[in-house]
Amino acid sequence: MDKFDIALIEALQRDGRLTNFDLAEKVGLSASQCSRRRAALEEAGVISSYHARVSEEALGLAVTVFVQVTLSTHSPDNSRRFVDLIRNLPEIQEAYALTGEADYLVRLTVPDLKALSRILNEVMLPHGSIAHVRSSVVLDWLKRADGLPLGHLGGSAPKRARVPRLPRSPGHQATPRRRSPRH
Repeated sequence: MDKFDIALIEALQRDGRLTNFDLAEKVGLSASQCSRRRAALEEAGVISSYHARVSEEALGLAVTVFVQVTLSTHSPDNSRRFVDLIRNLPEIQEAYALTGEADYLVRLTVPDLKALSRILNEVMLPHGSIAHVRSSVVLDWLKRADGLPLGHLGGSAPKRARVPRLPRSPGHQATPRRRSPRH
């Protein structure tokens, strides 16, 4: 993967609808080169899909919840039963197997707290694979990434936040900084 592939991926993460012509202008290649590179990245599985991000709120899905799930027993059969359960619940958007106290973390999107209560109390808790759930309702999204970080691939490095210097108090004497030797 070279700098053009990385630039192509960065551009497509921002806007997956870019035509090869528009993509070529952004990354500095011809449209045919972009087309070949995009196809190669798709074939290699680097680009796995294209989709539209749909607004939950615009569709009346106002409540996002993270639920930690602890299984009743730890066996392959019980894990399969739990996975079958969550695959059949469209309200569950993501699910992760974890280390630590909880066995799984799932993210649900529902219209209201009544819908959440129904899923937890009538679907999840009565299910034989589940011993315990702990839910946390999201109050506000602080960050939602549109793409994966690519700096480790040699693309554009992430910009570091600039830390402002605090004003010195009157009478403060600066002490000289020691420099570490360079090796």
